[in-house]
Amino acid sequence: MASSNVCSPRTVRLALALGGGLLLLAARAVPLVAQTPTETPKNPYTPTPQVIQEGMAAFRANCAYCHGMDARGMRAPDLTGVFARGASEDGLFRLVRRGIPGTEMPPANVFLQEPDTWKVVMYLRTLAVTPPTETPRGNAENGERVFRARCATCHKVSGRGGVLGPDLSRIGISRTRASLARQIRGGNEEIKPGYQPVTITTHEGRTIRGTRKNEDMMSVQIMDTAERLQGVVKSDVRTVSAIADDKKSLMPAYGVDQLNESDLDDLLRYLGTLKSAPTAAVTATGVIP
Repeated sequence: MASSNVCSPRTVRLALALGGGLLLLAARAVPLVAQTPTETPKNPYTPTPQVIQEGMAAFRANCAYCHGMDARGMRAPDLTGVFARGASEDGLFRLVRRGIPGTEMPPANVFLQEPDTWKVVMYLRTLAVTPPTETPRGNAENGERVFRARCATCHKVSGRGGVLGPDLSRIGISRTRASLARQIRGGNEEIKPGYQPVTITTHEGRTIRGTRKNEDMMSVQIMDTAERLQGVVKSDVRTVSAIADDKKSLMPAYGVDQLNESDLDDLLRYLGTLKSAPTAAVTATGVIP
């Protein structure tokens, strides 16, 4: 992995506090050795039973929350078919290490060491299956119309739409079809940070509901349902609900009486196409080079 010649935030703060005198010394002390951006470390392991077992343990501890204990997808995509779709071990290693910008897939280098990353990749190869060839259900064109009518008030796609809910421009590579269907029908999963619902009750009895953006001991910042950002001093209101007390998402549940199965299929098909601009790691076809 590339090492940086930039001082750590702690070093910079200390240097500034001392008048900047240490900043130059600290910068000179940083090694200037770095790998090229495209260089990938070589896999030092062979696929022994022990290595595969350790990879499974690392996957279940760090990845299963989103990808499922069996890697078949839950909140995030099914990984059992990545090699059948053309992925390489080196490409998958790079993807896991740096994450996918614009999605909930974080860089693994913040929680998974390089050796464990290789072991996870090797474990996933043992799960490789040929992806099903069933024809995707739904009409994406009508699904976009459904989205604009039902969802765009709160969700943005490619710069168009509301901001009360998360941006869905890349939802097609960060959520499985089954997970999206559950959420649309009302089976709320964990709410993304920054979008937790909060209810404020004023001393006059008026309620303000929105999503919590920031909170500390003295105040809370929310975006209300009219997309207005408000800062509230807690002592100036009667109550501020905590996330533990207010877990119901602001997103309404769309039952079959509001969204029939055909329109749901169309909407899911459309959402599955939302992958924004492909990164160097993930193309529109899901192949990791």
